Amino acid sequence: MRLLDRQGRTVHLAYCTNVHPAEDLDGVLGQLRRFAVPVRQRLGVSRLGLGLWLAHRAAAKLAADPRAVDRLRTALDRHGLEVVTLNGFPYGGFHAARVKHAVYRPDWSRPERLGYTLDLAAVLARLMPDDAARGSVSTLPFAWRTPWSRRQHSAALANLNRLTEGLSQIAALSGRPVRVGMEPEPGCVVETTEQAAVLLSGVDTRWLGVCLDACHLAVAAEDPAAASDRIAAAGLSIVKLQASAALHAERPGDPDTRAALAAFAEDRFLHQTREWTDGRIGDRDGDGCRGGDWDDLADALDGPRPLDGRGPWRVHFHLPLHARPRPPLSATSTELLTCLDALFGDRTLTDHVEVETYTWGVLPAEARPGDDADLAAGIARELAWVRDALVERGLTVPAG
Repeated sequence: MRLLDRQGRTVHLAYCTNVHPAEDLDGVLGQLRRFAVPVRQRLGVSRLGLGLWLAHRAAAKLAADPRAVDRLRTALDRHGLEVVTLNGFPYGGFHAARVKHAVYRPDWSRPERLGYTLDLAAVLARLMPDDAARGSVSTLPFAWRTPWSRRQHSAALANLNRLTEGLSQIAALSGRPVRVGMEPEPGCVVETTEQAAVLLSGVDTRWLGVCLDACHLAVAAEDPAAASDRIAAAGLSIVKLQASAALHAERPGDPDTRAALAAFAEDRFLHQTREWTDGRIGDRDGDGCRGGDWDDLADALDGPRPLDGRGPWRVHFHLPLHARPRPPLSATSTELLTCLDALFGDRTLTDHVEVETYTWGVLPAEARPGDDADLAAGIARELAWVRDALVERGLTVPAG
């Protein structure tokens, strides 16, 4: 969907297709008919934006075959769909039975990560609508934090320099600029926007910036306004916002709360968990109130050194934006709205917004979609929720 900010500039709103498992072109084309078209129809809009996920094999084949890209674009046009942003974080196998730490491989020290990201940028430059101002690709924040050596970090910086050179060449050849946004995430080399500002100093900021994920900000207890100011002060742009909400447990030491949390401790994805001991998440000096952390929710609950639950927990579990988990759990929806305030209040700080709830299939049984129609309905409700929140902040839906 497209909206207009107060200055009449287009803001693109999309949903991320990494919620769907297909990893080849035929599978992606099938997704359009099976899910994206029903979502568009439920929203009653003539054009729906997708944050497309292309696994590395599909990206490589498309980058090598412009006719295949044209085939995909023709299908998008026929179905009333468009793509200005790609999710380049998962390399492949994102719907394997067990993903966990594998989602961070290959990392930015590896040539495979560079090649994959340049393939995505080349595809997007040909795929996006003629009137789109730019494209965006989100990517992982260097790597998972361990193991990470100086040699790997130097290799990653060299690859990022090669990336910006490649993006410049793609723009020169195609006339279509594509920017890449590094996405801070708990547990990674770049966990916070403060680290992003430091570790991305010296990069070519015309092509490389930050992808803000609202769930990650909430887990890290980062204030969105301070985060956006920090990014701007470092000369970086917010390439994309991923509209997402984390799981919050106010009293994780309570037996009923721990039982409710256990329903979210599943085997596919990693659910980093942070405890804040003073009970005032976000009201802190540095890490002064951070009571502990664990790389996965199951370990925080029942691992060798489980978190004791003396303070509230935030869990990296992307929750449906329009719904709420059953009490005593809650979602960081208010923090997401605060993020929208920071990015679309007095000025527009990004023009790409992507709803990224990839966890529909691993929600507790009672909240999980029963079939394709249920999933399409849920995605449509999420998009409507974000659209309405943006309209409340002064954006408008153009006529037609």
